[in-house]
Formats: sequence, C-alpha cells, structure tokens
Amino acid sequence: MRIKESLGALGDRRFAWYFTARTVSTAGSVMVPVSLAFAVLDIDASAGALAQVLGVRTLAMVVFLLVGGVVADRFSRIVVLQVSHALTFVTQATAATLIISGDATLTQLTVIEGINGAVTAFTMPAMMGIVPLVVDRSRLQEANALLSFSRSGLTVIGPAVAGLLVVGVGPGWALAVNALTYAVAIVCLSRVGLPRAEPGRARRPSMVHELREGWTEFIRREWLWVVVLAFGLLNAIHVGVIGVLGPLIATSTDAIGKAGWGLALSAEAAGTVLMTIVMLRLRLEHPLRAGMLAMCALAVPMVLLGAAPALIPVAIGFFVAGAAVEVFGVGWSTALHEHIPVTVLSRVSSYDALGSFVAMPIGTFLYGWLATTVDVETLILLSAGVYVVIAVLALLSRSVRDLGRSSEEPVDEQRSERVGPTTPAERS
Repeated sequence: MRIKESLGALGDRRFAWYFTARTVSTAGSVMVPVSLAFAVLDIDASAGALAQVLGVRTLAMVVFLLVGGVVADRFSRIVVLQVSHALTFVTQATAATLIISGDATLTQLTVIEGINGAVTAFTMPAMMGIVPLVVDRSRLQEANALLSFSRSGLTVIGPAVAGLLVVGVGPGWALAVNALTYAVAIVCLSRVGLPRAEPGRARRPSMVHELREGWTEFIRREWLWVVVLAFGLLNAIHVGVIGVLGPLIATSTDAIGKAGWGLALSAEAAGTVLMTIVMLRLRLEHPLRAGMLAMCALAVPMVLLGAAPALIPVAIGFFVAGAAVEVFGVGWSTALHEHIPVTVLSRVSSYDALGSFVAMPIGTFLYGWLATTVDVETLILLSAGVYVVIAVLALLSRSVRDLGRSSEEPVDEQRSERVGPTTPAERS
C-alpha cells in the first residue's frame, strides 16, 4: 500500500476535523501521567499517595462507564465529546492552578481527578462510536492507525517535555497546557458535521433496556468477552507496576530520575510510532491473534525495571512494549468497528472499558500496599511472569485466534426487528 493510499482517510472532511480534534487534545493529555504523578509525589512522596489519586480517578471512571455508553448511543456523540471536553478543561485547569500556586493538597487532587475520571467515562465510548460514522468502512484500519500515529507521535515528545517541565518550572504547567488543548478541541469538533441527534431516534427505550441490548451484543461474542476478561487482569498488573511502582523506583534511583522516567515513557511512544507506520501498510488478517501475542512484550519493561532499573535498558524495554501495544490497539479497534453494529457500538465499548478497567483501582491500591510490605524488585518480576501467562491463555479461545476481517456492515438484529434497517442518513 502506498503512503498516499494510507492517508486516504484524511480526504473525508469529517474525519480530518475529528482527527485534528483528537490530535490537539492528545497533545496536552500525553503530559498528564508524568506531571500528575510527580505533583502528587511532591506533596506526599509515597506509593500510597500516588495510588490514592490514580485509584480514585480510575474508580470514578469505572462507575460511570455504562452510563457513558448509553448516553453516547442515545445522543450525538460529537455533542457528548464537546461537553466532556469542557468539563475536562475545568478540572485540569483547576488542578493546574492549585499546583502552580503551591496550594494543592492530596485531598484536592484526589477529588479533582475523581471528577476527571467520571468525565472520561463519557469520553471513551463516544470516541469509539464516532470513527465508523466519519470514514468509509474500507479505510477503518487506516483511520485507526492514523489516530494511533497521532497519539503515539505526540507521546514521544509529551512525557519528555513533561519531565523537563517538572524539573524546570513544576508539574502544574503541563496540566495547564492539557486544559487549553481541550478548549481548542471543542472548536474542531464543531466542524465535524455530524447531526446533533440521530434521525429516527426520537423515541428511545429506557436506559435499562438499552444497557441490556448492549450486554446482549457483548456477551454473545466469545472473542469480545474473553479478551476483555484477560485485560481486566492485565491492566491491573500494568497500572500497578508501571503506574505506581515505576515512578517510585524512578525517584529513588539516580540511574533513572524524574526526567529519565519521562524519557523512558517517550521511548515507548517511539516504538508505537514505528509500528504505526507498519500498520498503515500491513493488513492484519487475524487482528486479535496478532494483538494478544504482541501483548506478551509488555512484560519486557517490567522485567528490566525489576532486574536492571537503569535508564537505557528500561527505555529499550518501553520501546518494545510501545510497538506491541500498537499492534493490539489497531487490531482491537478495527475488530470492534468491523464486527459490532454502529447503533450499539458505544454501549459495547463501554462494557469493554468496564471489564478492562474494573480491576485497575484494585491493582493500584494493591500495589501501593504491596510496595510497603514486600520486596519491590521481586514483586515486579513475578508480575511480569503472570502478565505473559494471562495473555497466552486468551489465545486458547478459537474465537480469539481465528477472528478475521469483515467487509460487510454488522447487523444489529434486535434493533432491525424493532425499527427496521438503518438508513444511510442515520449512519452519517
């Protein structure tokens, strides 16, 4: 596939504006993990403090995910994103102001990030449901790869810049940039051009009924719930090792340091960028088989962090992990877009996110506690081994191994029986 053909999705004005909005908001968001982590550690230099803020944020997101999925399927996904972005602007600007002024407390950051996590529960399902509406089905993998390329390309620079800002002027300025980018993204989303409400959807069933529809679509696909179940465990391990123990080790050893941790995370994004270029030109015939095998590579930076906590080895490990994440990410998004009816896509993705993230608060709090009771290096190495075992076990499902590509639009059988076939106008 030629480069021009790989970029063909940007020829659709709607996708081009959506791509721009995602790129702008991501430009600030990529600095948040580093800046927030060290803002918390400046207030209370303990794993428990960091676990508290990250855990509450994730818990709030998990609690509201199903509601977010219903809202995104019920109303205009563009409007849902704009409202969510406005609330994110307020929360991040508030946190930035408190941190820059030196008045921030652990309780304040916990509450603010809890609100921000709840808002994210509406953002993610809406984003997943927009892509099939703004790009031709034949270009879904290319569109997902372009979005990932934008995100990962910025992530190469973002953590490193955030690390330098933390050392130079403090972590609050990175959060201030993040707030500003969401304001700009709201304007870009207004240019996408989707209708404010789907035609023919004036009379909607109850929220409980719609949740039940989404659950039916989710549970009847073995490949879907098997992978989500696996990621419920994988994400709990990852957030514990990389999100909690990683910054703790970075601050406790001169071999990495705060700025070095930002550079290591940038190396992960560099690996993602490189693999994105490959994904723009390579068609994944069995996206989940390739994705789950690739996920085993995420154990590499964990092993190096536990066995050789030095900047160069850890950065190399993150580079490998970044490439692996891209294989799974593009494959998973494309599988959802090709095999899930667009009318229930946001609800199904909310069940996906709920199952994938539900154990993250547990992992965050658990690793924060374990860091004070067991040897951290041993804990990381054991976690890496368990991570690989879980990823491989998911491939025992034939549905996961053999899921292929689909050129036909999936049919929502329940909705077809109730309202008739979806018209082209309803898909635009």
